[in-house]
Amino acid sequence: MVPTDSECIFCKIVAGDIPCARVFESDTCLAFLDIAPVNAGHALVLPKGHYPTLMDIPVELGGDLFQVLSQVGKAIMEVTGADGLNLMQNNYEAAGQEVHHAHYHLIPRFADDGLRLWPQTGYDDPDEMGRLAAKIANLME
Repeated sequence: MVPTDSECIFCKIVAGDIPCARVFESDTCLAFLDIAPVNAGHALVLPKGHYPTLMDIPVELGGDLFQVLSQVGKAIMEVTGADGLNLMQNNYEAAGQEVHHAHYHLIPRFADDGLRLWPQTGYDDPDEMGRLAAKIANLME
């Protein structure tokens, strides 16, 4: 059984209770245009089941999601004439997640759109990167 949340706006869209500009639908995934796009053609791709974050999505849905992301991304680029495409996915409010139903943004990009990615920094302590990598890798075992 696919989990749902009766209060979730994306679950309501999946159920057909709220209209959307659908661009793709399968048994497991839905893609539709964002109502507040970064650029025209900005789409959202999500699992139909209610999974709050990336870490909650069952591994077996990964193949379906990435196939849809690839297909919809190619179509967006062709239709909009985009020079590039950003794939973004936010988890938890501190990372900018506003709807707590895991979803991916496909944002068409243009050479002159004026958008910039976040600023990057380095590590203050040269050994910090190695320590963090070791701790993360340790949890993967």
